[in-house]
Amino acid sequence: MTLMPDSLLFEHSRRPTQNAYAMILAGGRGSRLGRLTDERAKPALPFGGSFRIIDFALSNCVNSGIRQIGVATQYKAQSLIEHLKSGWSFLNGRFNEFVDVLPAQQRVDDHWYKGTADAVYQNIHVLRRNDPNLILVLAGDHVYKMDYAKLIAAHANSGADMTVACLEAPIDEARAFGVMGVGADWRITRFVEKPAVPDPIPGRPDAALVSMGIYVFNAPFLYEQLNRDAANRASSHDFGKDLIPYLVPRFRVFAHRFEECCIRSSAGAPYWRDVGTLDAYWAANMELIRAAPDLDMYDRRWPIWTHHEQLAPAKFVCQAHSAAAVDSLVSSGCVVSGGTIRRSVLFSNTRIAEHSVVEDSVLLPELEVGRHVRLRKVIVDKRCRLPDGLRAGFDQMQDRQRFQVSDGGVTLITPAMLGQV
Repeated sequence: MTLMPDSLLFEHSRRPTQNAYAMILAGGRGSRLGRLTDERAKPALPFGGSFRIIDFALSNCVNSGIRQIGVATQYKAQSLIEHLKSGWSFLNGRFNEFVDVLPAQQRVDDHWYKGTADAVYQNIHVLRRNDPNLILVLAGDHVYKMDYAKLIAAHANSGADMTVACLEAPIDEARAFGVMGVGADWRITRFVEKPAVPDPIPGRPDAALVSMGIYVFNAPFLYEQLNRDAANRASSHDFGKDLIPYLVPRFRVFAHRFEECCIRSSAGAPYWRDVGTLDAYWAANMELIRAAPDLDMYDRRWPIWTHHEQLAPAKFVCQAHSAAAVDSLVSSGCVVSGGTIRRSVLFSNTRIAEHSVVEDSVLLPELEVGRHVRLRKVIVDKRCRLPDGLRAGFDQMQDRQRFQVSDGGVTLITPAMLGQV
């Protein structure tokens, strides 16, 4: 069980987040990740050797002083629910601290969650019961460190009805996000979800201001707008497509820059990643093996909380050949017996047999890698058993006959592809 120091446990009484409720939307499949999300929702996907993607939003909440948290689940949520139960039960119910799992229940109507706004609307009874002043709506599938207390303080100081966290993105990438225009006071003047031609930042034709999917609402205002949107049959009941474009010309909707509330590493650059494709997921994990990555997982001032199974230390055993790991992350429970690991991330309980070489790859938990296996630029899903002599990542045409190969040349191997289901 994960434990939290008393100093951090009681710090929230001094934070502006004391009477805030966080609703984390974690029901999405993440279809762009292909077969990697066949058996799990995207927020449950392992990341960085020890964590799940949802741990970042949850840790930001706890570190920011938000201790009333709901997680709305839907698509293949069992793995996610088990993780929340194992790793996020340390909050103290005696102080009204909790992480509640909120599965789609058809409570309001005979349908599941139809959009991001509908997911919150279908849990409006939970929000009212907890009676917060402010409601923070978060996506559960992004990797970043952020002090939500600063975001909430800016929301209160501006007198906003709603505040949208935003960051700058290259104009070509902005098409995948909600793009906004702002005035001199950072009040949003225009908002378009996933535009074909994004509006650039004035004076910056190569960049646009995009939504992070992080919103702060005054609670009564949110209830009013969710009820209004639910009654609109023409709405798709989505924050980006429907609510925000409706609210911008009618109410006080402000943007808040991520740079002002992000938690920076010693490298100094703001870090936020949407790991929504195989290439992006692979690249984000590969970034972590650098000497000074932009995401500092070793920062004890802003830790990433998770469930850590009690495992033996990683072990390297020299058989006929030496065992080595270079420029890599190797998690607890791993045993490398005469194999070589270069520029790779190994999750827990992975075993590498002799004469095998793993390069530029991400190996998820509980793998068995046989003898004389060679992997390059590969993602191997949890519980795969790679047979002796397997080669992947060297011939894309050959890989496509058995596995999935991304546009960027990353090869994905899952148990089903190996006939091991």
